[in-house]
Formats: sequence, structure tokens, C-alpha cells
Amino acid sequence: MSEPQRSTSTRGLHNDTFLFTSESVGEGHPDKICDQVSDAVLDACLEQDRFSKVACESATKTGMIMVFGEISTNARIDYQTVIRNCIKRIGYDDSSKGFDYKTCNVLVALEEQCSEIAQAVHEGKKEEDIGAGDQGLMFGYATDETEELMPLTVVLAHGMNRRLAELRRSGELPWARPDSKTQVTVEYRIINGRTIPIRVHTVVISIQHSPDVTNEQIKKDLQEKVIKKVIPNEYLDEHTIYHLQPSGRFIIGGPQSDAGLTGRKIIVDSYGGWGAHGGGCFSGKDCTKVDRSGAYAARWIAKSLVAAKLCYRVLIQVSYAIGIAEPVSIHIDTYGTGTKPDDELLKIVVRNFDLRPGIIIRDLNLREPWFQKTACYGHFGRSEFPWEQPKALEMH
Repeated sequence: MSEPQRSTSTRGLHNDTFLFTSESVGEGHPDKICDQVSDAVLDACLEQDRFSKVACESATKTGMIMVFGEISTNARIDYQTVIRNCIKRIGYDDSSKGFDYKTCNVLVALEEQCSEIAQAVHEGKKEEDIGAGDQGLMFGYATDETEELMPLTVVLAHGMNRRLAELRRSGELPWARPDSKTQVTVEYRIINGRTIPIRVHTVVISIQHSPDVTNEQIKKDLQEKVIKKVIPNEYLDEHTIYHLQPSGRFIIGGPQSDAGLTGRKIIVDSYGGWGAHGGGCFSGKDCTKVDRSGAYAARWIAKSLVAAKLCYRVLIQVSYAIGIAEPVSIHIDTYGTGTKPDDELLKIVVRNFDLRPGIIIRDLNLREPWFQKTACYGHFGRSEFPWEQPKALEMH
């Protein structure tokens, strides 16, 4: 009797290692279109009125996109132009691609923010007394396994999607269209709580393409121009598995193939499944909403602790009650990697970080209109954002 075929889910796996997977989606993915449109509306409000209160959702399907929610602002916004320009920048500029910024139907259903929320959160309050825009819990995570202090799985997945967009825009991949998904599985070993990447186990890429290119050409281009340019050779070996265009043809993409909604890619936006997530999305929300500002502050804390070599890996949780400035709770878990006990590190956190929403907004400059940049390729691990600049910590 022949031996049973070994499952690819364990191929190349050592006895003391495990597999972990993260994914990323490109700018033209329907959910990511909605995230970018929601943040484009937020930026347009902030450009004219830095104190705009925005909670903007988006939904898209074939030939249409709708924005809806609550906005209180002194800005005068041409929503049609803002939304169409965002879709144009993404690359949906012709009906042959399944979506066209020029001809799509744009629906707007926006109202003023509820006066009861405004009264509870910010009306008549000083900056330091601004309350949380809602209750909730947020997490920040950092690990020393990459230069960005982010998980390798999500860094590589975002890196491949970013590379796909660069090659599409430069014309080097003339067949490429905006909708894409990537996924990376890495084999890890944990040593005293520290995550050590060993090798890339599996790479998955799916990208929308024009009808005149062969699957063989797509796979060749993905291997030579994307994977080999993004994933360091030291992580690839003869056992690495590649699933390139595993569904076959992918001509119909974007909103024509799937409906999209703001906030459906919260794991892509954060740590790729590592750490934890409180459930609230980021895009379309001004930073009185602690789903956004609290999560940014938690990442700032986590990265600062790892950068200061106080731990190799850490998870931070913060929580809030609506209308209350001070956080309800702060939790820290270094997975046993800390140079000091977690309770001592918590004291360092409290000493160095003021987690009232108004102070977070001030310290991280969160009234500036640059949120659309955050809406694709992850909100963390990118040096252009203030929360990615580690804070010099006072230890005593």
C-alpha cells in the first residue's frame, strides 16, 4: 500500500514551529474602495474645517457607490467630485474594467451628527476634556521580527499589493487591474515568548487582469516582478508553495464581482490577525472616535515599548466610555518578553502617555487631512504616520 500524500498544510514544518497567515487587499478591492472613499470624504471636511465631526460609511456594487452617515462641519463639500476623484485615483476609469468614475451612480445620504452625542463628547469642552466619541476597546501590537516592528506575515502581504499597484501604474504590468488580494503564510518558532520567522511557507496572489493576457504570463510576472522583489530570498526555499491566480481567470473584479462596505477589512488594516482587535473600523471617522484615535495611540505605546527594548513583543488594550475623557482601563501583555514585569511597564506607560482623546489628537496631529493615505496597505508599520514614531520614554 502506498503512503498517504502529505498535506501541504504541514509540508516543511518542524516539530517546534507553527504556521501563521495574514492577508492584504489592493486599492481596487470593493471593501477597500469604500474605505478610501470614506476617508477621502473625511479629508475633504478636515481641509476646510479641522474640527469636523465625521462618521462616513460607504457601500458599492455594480455601477454605483453610496456614502451615508453623520457629518457636522462648516466645510462646503462637493461630494460628487470628492468621491469620483477617489475612484479615478484608484484606477477604475473605464467601464471595461467593471467600474468607471465618470459614469457610476453616486448616492449621498448624510445627516448632521446627533446633538445628544455632540453635547456628551465635545460641546463646550476644552481640548483636554473632550470625551470619547463612543464606548469601546482598542488594541495596539508590536513585535521585533521586522524593521517596522510589525508581523512579517502582514508586512509581506501589504508589500506585494503595493508592488502590484506600482507596476500597474507604471505600465510595467499592462494587463493588471486595480482589484487584488495577497496572502502570506510564515513558519514561526516561539522562543521565550518571542516570535521568530523561519521561512515563508505559502504565497497566494489573485489579481484582476485584462482578457488578453495568459495565465502563464500572469504567473511569470507575479513570480519575477512581485514575489522576488518583495520577499527576501532568505525566506524562500524549495518547499515554498505558490498559489498564483488559483481561481484561474479574474477579469471581472471590483464592485461588479462583489459588493463592498467600509470597515470590512479591519484585520487587514491592523496586524493581520496577530495581537487582538476590538472590532471597530478606522476609515471614515474623525479622531474624536476612539475606534481610530485609541487604536493609533495603542500602537504608539506598543511600538515605543519595543523600540526602547523594554520587551520583544507586546499587546496593549485601552477602553473608553462615551463622553468620558480618561480611559476606563489600560492593559499590557508582553508575552513574557519584558525586561521588567508587566505591572512595572504599565506604570511606565501611564507616566509617558496621556490617553485622553483630545490629548491623543493633539500629540499625534490627528486633525490633519491625510487619512486617505491610511486606507490601503495598513494603518500601521508605515513611517510617514506620527504613531509610528516611537516616543522617548521616561523610566522614572
